[in-house]
Amino acid sequence: MSVGQWVKIGFVLVTAVICFVFADVSCAQVQTQTITKTGNPKKEVTVEHGQVVLVEGNDLIIKMEDGSIRHIPNVPDSVKIDVDGRQVGVHDLRPGMHLHHTITTVTTPQVVTNVQNVTGKVWHVSPPNSVILHLEDGTNQSFKIPKGQKFNINGQMVDAFGLKKGMIVTATKVVEEPETVVTQQKKITGTMPAPPPAPPADVPILVATTEAPTAAAEAPAAATPAKLPKTGSNLPLVGLLGLLCLCAALGVKLLRVKTGV
Repeated sequence: MSVGQWVKIGFVLVTAVICFVFADVSCAQVQTQTITKTGNPKKEVTVEHGQVVLVEGNDLIIKMEDGSIRHIPNVPDSVKIDVDGRQVGVHDLRPGMHLHHTITTVTTPQVVTNVQNVTGKVWHVSPPNSVILHLEDGTNQSFKIPKGQKFNINGQMVDAFGLKKGMIVTATKVVEEPETVVTQQKKITGTMPAPPPAPPADVPILVATTEAPTAAAEAPAAATPAKLPKTGSNLPLVGLLGLLCLCAALGVKLLRVKTGV
């Protein structure tokens, strides 16, 4: 036999071995497929309104719309708030600012279906509860048999009591599990407090000022003497002078009489 013939025979043997290995693998394996079906999502939006009362370090105190006080401690510096289109941090907040906390919750129902195809040799069976199959890696794995599970044996469907050691078993296990996926998005926005309204143009503006007291009180001005009221005329004085003159004349006359002049 020539060398070429030996090479051909060796190639055929190697091919046969590879086919045998793949055939053995195909008859002892577990394949799992997961199918997810998504339902209609439900969206819910909640908005909370509040006003900044106090900012101390990274602690924030807010008065909510219903009048309650909410304390938010240790606000991270990385949290940014959109205030009138400008991104600010917790240290930039000021009392009087209005904050709006928007929470968007999306609830999505899902049904996760796990389809498991099992192919292997029966090693041991305990009907109707479990079966041990010899798998491709040389190990044995125990499987629980669901109630009413059927097995395909050479094209014939049998239950757990029809399984025998050495049989090649192909079975499909379908498990449906409903799930609910909830996602939340949180966003905080704010607005500056409104400035006080300007007074009307036709209304005067008064600015109150307070003067500082002087060091010493000023001395009171000197009292001006009161002016006496005018109570009578000069006629009595003239009469008095006339009386005195008459008396003087009378006295001179008497003096002359006595002296004999």
